[in-house]
Amino acid sequence: MPSMQSIDCRQCQRLAEFLDGIKNRYPGYHAAPVSAFGDTTPKLLIIGLAPGMHGANRTGRPFTGDFAGILLYQTLHKFGFANHNESVAADDGLQLSDCRITNAVKCLPPENKPAPSEIRQCNTYLANEIVDFMAGGGLAVLALGVVAHQAGLMALGLKAKSFKFGHGAVHALPNGLILYDSYHCSRYNTQTKRLTTEMFEQVFEKVCADLTRT
Repeated sequence: MPSMQSIDCRQCQRLAEFLDGIKNRYPGYHAAPVSAFGDTTPKLLIIGLAPGMHGANRTGRPFTGDFAGILLYQTLHKFGFANHNESVAADDGLQLSDCRITNAVKCLPPENKPAPSEIRQCNTYLANEIVDFMAGGGLAVLALGVVAHQAGLMALGLKAKSFKFGHGAVHALPNGLILYDSYHCSRYNTQTKRLTTEMFEQVFEKVCADLTRT
């Protein structure tokens, strides 16, 4: 079974105190570290940035109930990784096949901007997830945004300068994994057309083509 971080983790004081405040304002929110979601022996691991305020931080499941999840789950469904094309609640019956979703930082950060020290602190959890991913025969890692890209490399003990982030970039890593880059499917990126549906689907076309060949 995949490694799980404790939902009681309070190693980052700023994040822990911020979540305490959120829990007081929204008692029904998850407001705790958000664990990975999906297939336990996936071929594809998707790394996001961090839980969204009214998305995963509310529902307790990555990209569930927020704007960023709209494009992500529509695309996962189109390419056969999900049984539904939307994700609105943790108990909505959504299931993933050959895919698992996690975040570089497991807790909601203020203004959605984790500090470098918080990314480093949480990286142990991501490193354990990637170890389990590889042990289960995982092949492809998709990083949504620069922070996820760099966190994935950090978890693997690789230098970011050796693998430059770029939307649509594909990196063959020394350990045999393939790292794919995409702009994050955030509201800002999609509404400004920095990331279009076509651009996002083109990344998944590359992923699926490579998975089919292996």
